[in-house]
Amino acid sequence: MVKIEICASSVEALVGAAQLKVDRVEVCSCLELGGVSPSVGLIQKSLDLGLETHVLVRPRSGGFVFSSFEVDLMLSELAFLQKLGVHGAVLGALNSNLSIDRTTIKEARSIFRGQLTFHRAFDDLVEWRKEMDALVELGVHRILSSGLATSVTNGIPTLAEMVLHAKGSIEIMAGGGVNMANLKTIASEVKPDAVHFSATTKEMLDPSSFFSEERLVFDVNKAIKLVELCRNYT
Repeated sequence: MVKIEICASSVEALVGAAQLKVDRVEVCSCLELGGVSPSVGLIQKSLDLGLETHVLVRPRSGGFVFSSFEVDLMLSELAFLQKLGVHGAVLGALNSNLSIDRTTIKEARSIFRGQLTFHRAFDDLVEWRKEMDALVELGVHRILSSGLATSVTNGIPTLAEMVLHAKGSIEIMAGGGVNMANLKTIASEVKPDAVHFSATTKEMLDPSSFFSEERLVFDVNKAIKLVELCRNYT
C-alpha cells in the first residue's frame, strides 16, 4: 500500500495529519518559498502528537548548491534533530555541475542515524540513474521527486522509470503538485512507494493589517479527500 506523507508547515496541518492517521509528516516552514527548516516548537508539536516526524533541513530558498557556511548550518541542524529524537530528516545538496554533493550527504549520514530522504534537489540532476545508485550506496532511504519536472503531472513517465530503476533498493515518493486530478494516474502509472502533498490553498491572512500576506494554508477538506482517494485506490 502506498504511504501518505503530509508536508506540514503549521500546527493546523499537524493536527489534521494526526486526525487522518497519515503515515508520516515532513515538518517545514514557508511553503510559499518551497519550504525551509522549521521552528523547534513546530517539530516538538509534531512529536507530541505522536506523528512519525521527518524534518526538512534547508537553510534557504532557491537552488541546492550550498556554501560551506550553509552546509555547516545544515549539519548542525542534523545533530540537533538527532538529539531531539525525530524519526527522519529531509535534505539535499548538489555540486555546481548538478551532481549530488556526496561529501555532504555522507557527513549527514554519519551525524543523523534516522531515516534520510533526499528531496526535490533530485529534480535538478543531470544523470539521475547514476545519482540514484549513489544515494543507495550512501544509505539514503527515499527520494522525493516530481520526475525531474516542475510539476509531478509532467514528470509521471520519468517517475515510473525511477521506480523500475530503483527495484526496491530505495523508496520513490511522488510529490510536487499532487492533487485530486492526478493522484489516480500517479498511483496507477507510477506505483510509487509513497505520495507527498501539502493539501493547501492560497489565502490572504490579516487583510486589514499593513503586514497582510498571501500564504498557503492547510485545507483539511482537501486533505481528507486526498487521503480517502489514496486509501480507496490502494
